[in-house]
Amino acid sequence: MSEAGPTSAEPHGTGRAMTRGKLLATGATGALAAYGLTASGAAARGMLSRAVLADTVTLASYEENAGIPALAADTKLFTKATGIDVKTHTFAHGPFQEQINSYLQGHPDDVFTWFAGYRMQFFASKGLATPIDDVWKILTPQMPPAFKAASTGLDGHQYFVPNKNYPWAVYYRKSLWKEKGYTAPRTWAQFVALAKKMQNDGLTPIAFTDKDGWPPMGWFDIINMRINGYDYHVRLMAGKQSWDSPQVKAVFTKWRELFPYYSEGTLGLTWQDGAAQLENKQAGMFLLGGFLTGAMKPANAKDVDFFPFPVINPRWGQDSIDAPIDGYMISKSPKNLAGAKKLVGFLGTAPAIDAYLKINSGNLGSNRRTNTAKYSPLQKKEAKLIAATKHIAQYMDRDTRPDFASTVMIPSLQSFISDQGSNIPKLVQSIEKQKKAIFGT
Repeated sequence: MSEAGPTSAEPHGTGRAMTRGKLLATGATGALAAYGLTASGAAARGMLSRAVLADTVTLASYEENAGIPALAADTKLFTKATGIDVKTHTFAHGPFQEQINSYLQGHPDDVFTWFAGYRMQFFASKGLATPIDDVWKILTPQMPPAFKAASTGLDGHQYFVPNKNYPWAVYYRKSLWKEKGYTAPRTWAQFVALAKKMQNDGLTPIAFTDKDGWPPMGWFDIINMRINGYDYHVRLMAGKQSWDSPQVKAVFTKWRELFPYYSEGTLGLTWQDGAAQLENKQAGMFLLGGFLTGAMKPANAKDVDFFPFPVINPRWGQDSIDAPIDGYMISKSPKNLAGAKKLVGFLGTAPAIDAYLKINSGNLGSNRRTNTAKYSPLQKKEAKLIAATKHIAQYMDRDTRPDFASTVMIPSLQSFISDQGSNIPKLVQSIEKQKKAIFGT
């Protein structure tokens, strides 16, 4: 991780919230005005003095693929409107997550990309993030209540600004499915039967990758919620259920049935490799977040569709999905606190999110005022899926302690994959033993 060296800035003024009509009419300039960032005419020229123009905010980013130019577009808009430069340091996504604890205790950048929910609360409770309640005084009317709740720490203060989320579902190429005559399965039996048919047709039925460490977590999550329900998922992630229980063993046992239909060399494949298998019509399906289209050519991304993960236990049906929320936080002692608050406040506005999604369209905007009229058919379908789903999980590595997710679950799931699920009792006993050491229960 790099060490940043931004300059300081004057205290931040929160300004007043704007109406929907005025915000949409004035675009980015209007959104920034709501945060006291711009003014018109001579007043604006006076505000953007040389001292302000010299300001810098540093930003640590885990963005990948289309997310990199999308974030750059946002920071460019911010700098154009405020004169505050944004120095972005881009890190590899996986290592950034794994090293975040030591990074935040060292010399972090002013602002960093991160996740809502438990992952945010964990670092906020350790005093490694700055509360931003004043920013949320402006954002509250613009964000769904669930997004504000996911941005709130255990102490009741806000620490996070969301800009996007995306559902996890089973994605596929429409043209390939039309050619082969495939139809979306609703039950587990239909899912396995479809995988067998794809295999007989010479395809890799299911793209599956694990070089990054985190993709298999989505598989565990969805199978667990389909078998045991959302509430069990929440308790398990919180350390309140035993990992060597019959319920968890049932998840691994069911999951093991799919191994014959996965990509070869899983442990050496990144999620982008899986997206390429899907894009090139080598694989028939891929369970991942909607962001996967950001790694594809635009024409091929338009050919992508999805279906919700099939039913296993009729009691729960398809009532739960992972739909993680991404966004921004401010580190504990930013060198430019005022500039950092202005930046995260702007990044949560509809104009900023619209600019981001124009480039990185494999996501959905968090702000209520996001221009959904510009959503692609795929995005509209994803938004409907999230709206119609009863329970939304954040994802294993965000719903549990980061030290447990990184140090226990990543190697445990890799071991499960490596030995093809040959010793599930030993696996779950090991996880439970380590869970007790970390959670103390």
